[in-house]
Amino acid sequence: MVAQAGIGVTGSVVRVTGSGLGCRTWPECQPGSMVPVQHAEYHQFTQWIEFSNRMLTGLVIAVAAIAVITAWRVKLDRPDRRRLLALAWTMPGGVVLQAVVGGMTVLAKLEWWTVAIHFLVSTPLIWLAVLLLHAFLEGDEPARWLVPPLGHKLLVTLVVALWAILIAGTTVTGAGPHGGDPETHRLDAPIETLATIHGAFLVCYLLVLVMFGLTLLRAGAPKRLWWRYSLVWVVALAQGVLGSVQYALGVPEALVSFHVLGSALVIIATAALWCGSRDRGAAAPAGAEERELTAA
Repeated sequence: MVAQAGIGVTGSVVRVTGSGLGCRTWPECQPGSMVPVQHAEYHQFTQWIEFSNRMLTGLVIAVAAIAVITAWRVKLDRPDRRRLLALAWTMPGGVVLQAVVGGMTVLAKLEWWTVAIHFLVSTPLIWLAVLLLHAFLEGDEPARWLVPPLGHKLLVTLVVALWAILIAGTTVTGAGPHGGDPETHRLDAPIETLATIHGAFLVCYLLVLVMFGLTLLRAGAPKRLWWRYSLVWVVALAQGVLGSVQYALGVPEALVSFHVLGSALVIIATAALWCGSRDRGAAAPAGAEERELTAA
């Protein structure tokens, strides 16, 4: 979770420092060189910022590989844990996909819509990382929802509203001043209108969250679910306040990266609420099935 969210934050640093084309080709940094070199048009500092972000992809792949190996070891003891291994494989697969999309973004000279896709591809990977963590800690029984059917529908609506916020946010970024390179094209649309739409989706998200809370109250939800519900409120409101301050101050660079971090935290909190709203049973310890058969 930290790796998937962190690579998005470092990517925002590349964008706000104008280093997106510090390495002007892909997979090489400069034509004929995999690493930054002296270049008349590209400052070496911006080259190293972009190059360092690319190298962090290797770290994310390493973490993803460890997750797969760990899930595979669990499955050796518990052959029925196919869901856990499948979720683990989405991590390295997603990182490779993200690297390819990142390369296409560079080759497209950071066109705003390619940057938007590059960011949006990372968001489901953060969500899946939360599901993977829960998969390690829970069983593999069919999901039994702890909320009534209306609550389940509201939860699905909440997730849809979350991605609407993220998509709308990329259009605000596309029209904003930080394109990753001074020469890149920007979205030709009034940023005030785009920011208003982005904020309206957040209001919808919060309204759905209120209605979901009422269903929890009526259903007598467990305490741990209320804790997760409260966490979503704290993170979402903090992100909303940060976005408003960021807009009022003229989108300073540092707040852009904090806003990207906030987006990741909202995804993590919402995914944790999703996972906490259903029960898949307890995770049996390794070898438990074999011990039961032996005892029988």
